[in-house]
Amino acid sequence: MHLHLCLSFNFIAILAEKNLYEKFIICITKIYMTNLNTFDLNLLRVLDALLRERSTVKAGKRVGLSQPAVSAALSRLRLSLGDELFFRSGKTFEPTQFALSLETPLRNLLAQTEELICGSDAFDPAVSDARLCISGADYFAELLMPVLTERLQAMAPSMRTHLVNLVPGEPFKALTLYDVDLVLNPEMDLPDWAEHQPVLKSDFCVIARAGHPRLADSGVKPGSVIPIDLFCEINHVLFSTDGKRQAQGDMALARVGRQRQVMMTLPVFSGVYRVVAGSDMIALLPSALARHVAPSVGLDIFLPPVDVPSVQIVMAWHRRMNADPAHKWLRQQIAEILDNL
Repeated sequence: MHLHLCLSFNFIAILAEKNLYEKFIICITKIYMTNLNTFDLNLLRVLDALLRERSTVKAGKRVGLSQPAVSAALSRLRLSLGDELFFRSGKTFEPTQFALSLETPLRNLLAQTEELICGSDAFDPAVSDARLCISGADYFAELLMPVLTERLQAMAPSMRTHLVNLVPGEPFKALTLYDVDLVLNPEMDLPDWAEHQPVLKSDFCVIARAGHPRLADSGVKPGSVIPIDLFCEINHVLFSTDGKRQAQGDMALARVGRQRQVMMTLPVFSGVYRVVAGSDMIALLPSALARHVAPSVGLDIFLPPVDVPSVQIVMAWHRRMNADPAHKWLRQQIAEILDNL
């Protein structure tokens, strides 16, 4: 859905009523104020596309313009804003610092303006061609995306979704620094501009390759508790996006004065369970994922010797997307799917 706007007195009045006019002024501080009444807001759509794509060709495809038309719009933007905005650096098209400073307020303004003009009742998933990007661990590639794909094919066949990796350390920054619409991550402190919804509580089990020799020799059968001494003696592989060697299981062991042997960390769950399937190492894994992959990979499932607290998974998004119809619809689908895991 595209906005085709030109600035008029009435439009400024509408923005003022919705507390958007101030953001608009902040966003285009360097516009010559004498030209404000004739400034073409379609240029802001082009600027947003250029900031997203860093290419005049790709920006043109995003807003439905030819490459020469985008270049002409960029020339007008440079004149109005009094800044170069973008420059060539080898084969890359780099934004100036001023252009970068406009990125977030400009994106906010366009999203809120589209909501203001189009409202939230016109959304029909059957004809939507929205593109939405989700950031999350590969856990969701296994348990969310296949079911979501089935729903989209049936209900929103032209909607495009993308799952990308989490940003290590500060996953929710992806909502402002990258073209990400939703983040699925364990609950943690959120910035004040973010909204969130609890979607899943994940508990943990222990996985080992089928017929693991140490466990078999000790008479530990699948489904039973691994004795704590044996659990701490066997080498572990740990899921960690940033290479840290401690997680929920280590804190649970520390509470009873014990420590396990973490010999390897991997940034993806699929790597963890495949290493376990092909070695004598064991791992703590979210139970829903373990049950899903165990039969096909050749894993046995056990219980840990200590109580490992469940992790609350939340779905987070930028507040500017609260009322976006496609965004709201996709949030509802994801929440329903994860609620059934």
